[in-house]
Amino acid sequence: MRDVAVVGYAQRQTAQFDGSPTMVEVLVPIFQELYASTGFAKSDIGFWCSGSSDYLAGRSFSFVQSVDAIGALPPVNESHVEMDAAWALYEAWLKIQTGEVDTALVYGFGKASAGTLRRTMSLQLDPLTMTPLWPDTVSIAGLQARLGIDAGLWTERDMAEVAQRSLTDAESNEHAVRKGGSSVEELLARPLYADPLRKHDCSPVTDGAAAIVLAAGDVARRATERPAWITGLTHRIDPLHLGARDLTEAPSVRAAAAGVDLAGVQVAELHAPFSHQELILRRELGLADDVRINPSGGALVSNPLFTGGLNRIGEAARRIWDGSADRALGHATSGPALQQNLLCVMDGSN
Repeated sequence: MRDVAVVGYAQRQTAQFDGSPTMVEVLVPIFQELYASTGFAKSDIGFWCSGSSDYLAGRSFSFVQSVDAIGALPPVNESHVEMDAAWALYEAWLKIQTGEVDTALVYGFGKASAGTLRRTMSLQLDPLTMTPLWPDTVSIAGLQARLGIDAGLWTERDMAEVAQRSLTDAESNEHAVRKGGSSVEELLARPLYADPLRKHDCSPVTDGAAAIVLAAGDVARRATERPAWITGLTHRIDPLHLGARDLTEAPSVRAAAAGVDLAGVQVAELHAPFSHQELILRRELGLADDVRINPSGGALVSNPLFTGGLNRIGEAARRIWDGSADRALGHATSGPALQQNLLCVMDGSN
């Protein structure tokens, strides 16, 4: 296996979308920031891979428009996944492993506010048995949270404690859409949004884009003083049908964790769009109590569609770069109620 590291990361997020800028206009400065931080030029990138959604944009091959941000000439080696860009990172990592390229730039983008997100995401459910019922993402998460509460696995206070910590940590994150510490009691006093969820238990609707640069071996060492070396990368999937699995568990997380070495992880950026899902992830991953969870604030303070998971990997890599952690975990999820899960373990020494 080739040694591959995360050597660059940049993002842009906004709580509202007013029609401008386009995603191309958002991506161009992100790419320029990555060129400046890594010392790479466009010609140094061997492979490009993006994550977005055509059905959200409402037109076929809408992702091709984003290629304008790369530049038409000279032509590039490019691919795309119809989901969170964390899975585009997995494809790019595989591309480097083949030896065909030494570098890759992975990016994702999404306009969550272009429609009613809760309803739009129902289109990812089974088209014959689930989508016709139009169960929205927040209601499905509410069912999941209620099942856990009734089973005695967590309480509304446990959920509020997760939200309170995330809001407090977000105060130091310039990209957070929602921030500001509140007491657990104050959060619990707020009205219910989708019983038993309150609005702070749900990630905000967020527009944005993000990008990560991967590089192999000596190329990575030239790009940054302390590369975040990927020592474990895997993903697993659970059944799509909600009645085919226990929603209070996430077997795919457990299976993915068995495929990587989580020993010594000091920081974990977990992609939990709802507060109770962080509790599920911690249990399934078996993380120690002293592991720092979501120092960026996590998805509860900003969860741009199709980059929320990529951001978790990028934020975990930041902890390697700044020396606050020697070993970090980035996690991404996709699908309803933690259906699909990806784990990326990074190490500061090689």
